[in-house]
Amino acid sequence: MFLALRDLRFARGRFALIGAVVAMIAVLGVILSGLATGLADSGISSLRALPATHLAFDRSASGELFSRSTVTRTTWQRWAAQPGVRRAEPLGQQLVHAQLTGPRAKQLDLAVFGVEPGSFVAPSPRSGKPLSDAPADGVLISQEIAKEGVRIGDRLIAGQAGTPLTVVGTIGHASFGHVGAVYAPLPLWQKLHYGLAGQVPAAAAGQATAVALQLDPSADTSAIDKRLGTRTVDKAGAYAASPGYVAESSTMTLIRGFLYAISALVVGAFFTVWTIQRRQEIALLKAIGASTGYILRDALTQVTAVLLTATAAGTAVGLALGGAMNGSAPFSLQAGQVTVAGTLLIVLGLAGAAVAVRRITKVQALTALGANR
Repeated sequence: MFLALRDLRFARGRFALIGAVVAMIAVLGVILSGLATGLADSGISSLRALPATHLAFDRSASGELFSRSTVTRTTWQRWAAQPGVRRAEPLGQQLVHAQLTGPRAKQLDLAVFGVEPGSFVAPSPRSGKPLSDAPADGVLISQEIAKEGVRIGDRLIAGQAGTPLTVVGTIGHASFGHVGAVYAPLPLWQKLHYGLAGQVPAAAAGQATAVALQLDPSADTSAIDKRLGTRTVDKAGAYAASPGYVAESSTMTLIRGFLYAISALVVGAFFTVWTIQRRQEIALLKAIGASTGYILRDALTQVTAVLLTATAAGTAVGLALGGAMNGSAPFSLQAGQVTVAGTLLIVLGLAGAAVAVRRITKVQALTALGANR
């Protein structure tokens, strides 16, 4: 590492510049990782929390399945009787506007999930009553709705028909399509879904959006779908049914991919220029007996030192900025995502630098002696 350490001390300004660029890329990597995770949580956290392995939708629905699918009571009852099915319960979903009544009146957007009280998909409240002990208009609200100032005991007027809702409890973080989730009894969800003010008709009372399933690994979903006229996807596959989830995820992945490609190009370009400028020193080392492998290891050690130091500094700054953003943007940091971002930056930077330092193998010792050939 003689030449590497000497270069780091002698040209510390240049290395500080490339280190600052790498650190800025690391900051962006952490911020983009946090935004990607935060956007995903804001779009599908309610689906992730579902204690279901699969969801069955109407076969004729496509695209954003939650807004286009309708299943009937017969469908979920027949699903419950199929081999390999442990549990099958109806699940409704509807985005509605609501008004908080009283002195704290304000407009709200709600992602309402309709469930059978006491079923396996009905969440357990962190505070207040479960739906099974609540009145017919009782609902559970997520932390996202609670942050809007809604409390247990508050009344909401929701939907086109002005359906009253009474908050009876709260659950943890749950949102759908960047809208806070609310869990309501299935008959109450049906009123909101169809814009009904009075009694739910018999036809509407036997409908939901999907069938939430808990399946054994042996369950043949393809055969059951053919018999029942449904389309079954696993829970992860249902994430695409959330509005905008696929587009957001694709966009963030593309941006991060370009960021890491740029990092490899920037590091590679810097060390290409630096290797060209050091040709005389490299040739001199070869002339006094240093092997090409020794010089390559020396150069890659130099690159690794720069990348590790800059990535660590940039990641620390990114974590600090992310902590400051938390609460003001859909931002969520996970240790695994941050580690992957830093590792990718180092690996791709090394890959770019490795291409650059290959020039070392072409340096001739005669150059150090002033030869022209």
